[in-house]
Amino acid sequence: MRTYFLMLVVIVTGCCGVVSGADRPPNFVVIYCDDLGYADIGPFGAKGYKTPNLDRMAAEGMKFTDFHSAAAVCSASRVALMTGCYPQRVGILGALGPKAKIGINEEEILLPEVLKPKGYATAIFGKWHLGDNPRFLPTRHGFDRYFGLPYSNDMWPNHPTNGKNYPPLPLIENETVVQAMPDQTQLTTWYTERAVQFIADSKDRPFFLYVPHSMPHVPLFVSDKFKGTTERGLFGDVIAEIDWSVGQILAALKQHNIDEQTLVLFSSDNGPWLSYGNHAGSAGPLREGKATTWDGGHLEPTLARWPGKIPGGRICRELCGTIDVLPTFAKLAGLEPPKDRIIDGLDIWPLMTAEPNAKTPHDHFYYYWNYGLEAVRGGPWKLHLPHEYQALAVPGKDGKPGRYKKTKIDQSLYNLATDVGETTNVADKNPEVVQRLLAIAEEARADLGDSLTNRPGANLRPAGQLK
Repeated sequence: MRTYFLMLVVIVTGCCGVVSGADRPPNFVVIYCDDLGYADIGPFGAKGYKTPNLDRMAAEGMKFTDFHSAAAVCSASRVALMTGCYPQRVGILGALGPKAKIGINEEEILLPEVLKPKGYATAIFGKWHLGDNPRFLPTRHGFDRYFGLPYSNDMWPNHPTNGKNYPPLPLIENETVVQAMPDQTQLTTWYTERAVQFIADSKDRPFFLYVPHSMPHVPLFVSDKFKGTTERGLFGDVIAEIDWSVGQILAALKQHNIDEQTLVLFSSDNGPWLSYGNHAGSAGPLREGKATTWDGGHLEPTLARWPGKIPGGRICRELCGTIDVLPTFAKLAGLEPPKDRIIDGLDIWPLMTAEPNAKTPHDHFYYYWNYGLEAVRGGPWKLHLPHEYQALAVPGKDGKPGRYKKTKIDQSLYNLATDVGETTNVADKNPEVVQRLLAIAEEARADLGDSLTNRPGANLRPAGQLK
């Protein structure tokens, strides 16, 4: 089925050049940060630095206060964005390291491939993290251009605790390593410059631009133009530079008169890596952070802007997330997601346009850590199932990690409408809600499996495997 799909892409894109007027589908830009906390940008309460371009995005577009990543860790969260699926469904979990033996399966149809039949130009400038073997790189999966790191920027010999386990960090252009151990102070600038150039090159046809920044994942690096410019120190400087990058991309859209043809989405892969103390972000009122199924790990500061289509100054409080990006973009492009496989995401365009009485299309949401089902969501209710997790014990400082402690939670129910911090267990007062969510958990186990209860999933697809 995928072969037929890609043949169709070749046939259609082969006859597509300049597309204009009413026949032209919208452009899409996804700006995706790494380890950005819920309270790390101005529209969500950041302190110690300013984010004027992101503030403008919120004023001219929509702020989402219940937008979730499908995982609280790098590779798993990114595969969900690219496939519209829970990461367990497609076999990519955790954070893939250098020379990983698995990566994105070539049978999966990624977001850029979904858009290709309408003649989209596609590019990624930033961190990929779905496999570093050439077989797994973006150029083999629907992207015309790639420039960036194949995995996290701490997976290098200078890692503060694990350096001996990592080779020199590669900077890749398309499929060629163009630098080893690149100057990381230039990463945000390089990604931005290439994004702006891609917009100029692609202005006469629809395009999908994906900018997954390496920052603010540790180790933190910032260019001289932003070094020492904020009260928050290095972390604030890094966010200020990301905000500058957003401004450069928005300015390029205006310069080429395609601002009103372009949907820009800003979000992050998972919450803050709290272990790194003053080099980590903040989840604000949310509990815990990265690598947990508390909302501090999953709930992302998200903005969407499309002048004339998405109303300005609005707030969406409905449940949605990264798995919804693929089906929503497909619909806007006049396409459909692949029909020969399960796609977990749903169309959230009615939420983006503030359609009267629009509600989340999801009646549930699953929270997994690897293959373990740790929590389920239905409406405002979130039920944590018994599991262990790593809670911050002592934060680190200046690029050195602190300590976590292993903690266990028993079955617990939280009403997120009144308790965003997941502080008060109300299971005893709401037994009928607990039973309803336990039934949802059973559906998840039957579908995707659950290592905590030794349940195999019926609808899993394998990752790509190297021989």
